Amino acid sequence: MLKGTKLYSILFNKCPRCQEGDFFVSQSAYNLKQFDKMHEQCSHCKLRYSPEPGFFTGALYVSYAYYVAFIISSFVLCYTILDINLDYYLIGLIPSLIALTPFFFRLARRTWINFFVDYRPALAKDNTKAPAKTTESQVLQ
Repeated sequence: MLKGTKLYSILFNKCPRCQEGDFFVSQSAYNLKQFDKMHEQCSHCKLRYSPEPGFFTGALYVSYAYYVAFIISSFVLCYTILDINLDYYLIGLIPSLIALTPFFFRLARRTWINFFVDYRPALAKDNTKAPAKTTESQVLQ
């Protein structure tokens, strides 16, 4: 249902261009030895996931936005709707932010690359149309 959208690639750890190959090596964000390990390129369409050094520096801003959204939504839920004491909310907030760090790290990277890479349905259907090697100019097209 979602296949073909950027949301599919972001939520299901898939390549943004063909949505077939996996983006991260491990499916779980909580495999702490490999939570940050990415494939060099897509196994299906050969898209290089890191087109230049420092490409994912912008993902820090996306990660920050996810943290802010989580903090605001949890505050609204806990303090205003559930009427939980602010002290208890703040005590529970810090461990939850630490626990969500690997999840937000991976989510931010997948979101960031989806800003620059568009889905190509032709590559999803037929692997023979994918170029064997991807040049710098082809990476973000």
